[in-house]
Amino acid sequence: MSATSTLSPFIGPLTIVIVLTAAAIDLQRRRIPNWLTFGAWMLAVPVQIAMHGFGHGLMDWTLGWLTGLAIFLPLYALRGMAAGDVKLMAAVGAWLGPAMAFEIALMACLVGGVWALALVYWFRSGALVLRNVWGIVRAKPGAQSVGSLPYGVAIAAGTLVTLFAST
Repeated sequence: MSATSTLSPFIGPLTIVIVLTAAAIDLQRRRIPNWLTFGAWMLAVPVQIAMHGFGHGLMDWTLGWLTGLAIFLPLYALRGMAAGDVKLMAAVGAWLGPAMAFEIALMACLVGGVWALALVYWFRSGALVLRNVWGIVRAKPGAQSVGSLPYGVAIAAGTLVTLFAST
């Protein structure tokens, strides 16, 4: 029996444990701790190597990590997302590879977007959102915050939906 067939059934469940833990902490504390994201990154390296061999495993880990990081990094740069969310998405990519990281990030954006629109509607803050978007377009800093989402929840939801839809 190869390492791939022995370890593959555990990748999805381990990733789910990571994102659900991050979501719970993010809901409670409004931050995702480095011990969780960095620990997930480091634990994924030997697992990927054991599954795919040294070269391919390290390549899959690196490309997945970079994909997860690169997708949300621009949002962090625009102050639309916290660093913990970016690091969590990189961890998801490290575990599941670049293709799944991309799909999960898209699903997380969909979930987070719908959730944000619901909150904008609920709190009637549409005018402030439009002013902030216009300020971003014009590159004018100093927008007033409409609020924040614990985006670890959206990443966890995106991960769950994508993993269960692919089975």
